[in-house]
Amino acid sequence: MTETDTDVDVPFTVLDRAVSFPASETLVLADVHLGKAAASNVDAPIDDGANVRERLATLLEATDPETVVVAGDLLHSFSDVPRGAEQDLDRLVGTVDGAGADLIVTPGNHDAMLDGVFAGETSSEYRLADGETVVCHGHERPSATAERYVVGHDHPALSIEGRKRPCVLYGPDVYEGAAVLVLPAFTRLAAGATVNGMRGRDFQSPLVRSADSFYPAVRDADRGETLWFPPLGECRRLL
Repeated sequence: MTETDTDVDVPFTVLDRAVSFPASETLVLADVHLGKAAASNVDAPIDDGANVRERLATLLEATDPETVVVAGDLLHSFSDVPRGAEQDLDRLVGTVDGAGADLIVTPGNHDAMLDGVFAGETSSEYRLADGETVVCHGHERPSATAERYVVGHDHPALSIEGRKRPCVLYGPDVYEGAAVLVLPAFTRLAAGATVNGMRGRDFQSPLVRSADSFYPAVRDADRGETLWFPPLGECRRLL
């Protein structure tokens, strides 16, 4: 793999399954899905709550944000809260509080029970301090206008030499003249949707209409660098 220039100016830094907006002192992640293992009745290969907290603590130390925004699906719940999810949530909130940051959640379609277990700030759409960026889950069309939208919901991953890697997708001017940044799932229990061959109709978010113009980016933690790839329309011929 080689690092590829996007030829666009990006105001964010790609991290491990998350992004940082340094000018707004904000860390954004999506699709944490606390309780997913319990709700699925499967033996999870990891303690997902602890794994999420550990990786989040590493990002908090690296970026020192004033605000942490979860772009939806903090929980994996519909009619009830899965066993252990409330405890995991309390510990996650404590991790963010301990770093001196504010936690804000833009609820997603799996957050039906969030109000009953989370006393913090929620908003269907959250505008960053830069005034240009709006965070939302992405399962519905946003009502706020913005220069760019940051969403989750689709759990993008890029297949490279037979290995699936979580990725961000960045599309300049793809949604009513605005840019869209799609984040991967923060939980490692989500398999991810392989975007290599996906078209706009294959995405669940209404903010992704044509996938061809979205640039995938993969964070290589071992090298400490972000690998940008050509837009998906070109990637289909290369990967």
